[in-house]
Amino acid sequence: MGQSFLKGLATLVMAVLIAGHVNANEGSESANELASLLKGYESYQADFIQIVVNENGNKVQETRGSLKAKRPGLFYWETSAPLSQFIVSDGEKVEVYDPDLEQVTIHNLDDRVQSTPALLLSGEVDNLEETYKVSGRQIGDNTREFTLEPRSPDSLFTSLRLTFFKGELQEMRMQDSLAQLSVLSFDRIRLNEPVEAGAFTLDYPEGVDIIRDGA
Repeated sequence: MGQSFLKGLATLVMAVLIAGHVNANEGSESANELASLLKGYESYQADFIQIVVNENGNKVQETRGSLKAKRPGLFYWETSAPLSQFIVSDGEKVEVYDPDLEQVTIHNLDDRVQSTPALLLSGEVDNLEETYKVSGRQIGDNTREFTLEPRSPDSLFTSLRLTFFKGELQEMRMQDSLAQLSVLSFDRIRLNEPVEAGAFTLDYPEGVDIIRDGA
């Protein structure tokens, strides 16, 4: 639990929200519908509450934060204290700043795509159905749910459920291999609104340790 789990979950969120080009001409009807929804997200801004529940159904963690995403490949994620963390992508690299550790880790975005199956949703594949089993269901008149089950046994999660209300992403539920459930509920959603130019840069104090992948 803790920072590493938050980092993994943030990666999943980034994968979904910065979805670039996903081919909606192939795959199942549900995969095509999901791809069409995500391709309409030029930008997405929201506050969130994250609740983590263990295999016994007990809440073990609650965090709050905010995120911004803009195509192609721009992402900003911030969680508040006591598990403060900042994750920023400029489309080429991902920077992770952990204030408590006084440490910044820098990854090449391509490396993240290769190492994390969830990042295949960022637009680096042509067909969702090749990587995920995608199913969808309608709830009432305005709510649509999609469940993604990775075909790879090495995935970070066993299932990821996305809930849209009137076309807006409202909630994400991720189940991992240990039966731990993480729920992100989004609030104050701003879809396709302008995002300030400096939103996707990361400022951190001088003297922090900087770790680069492959260095």
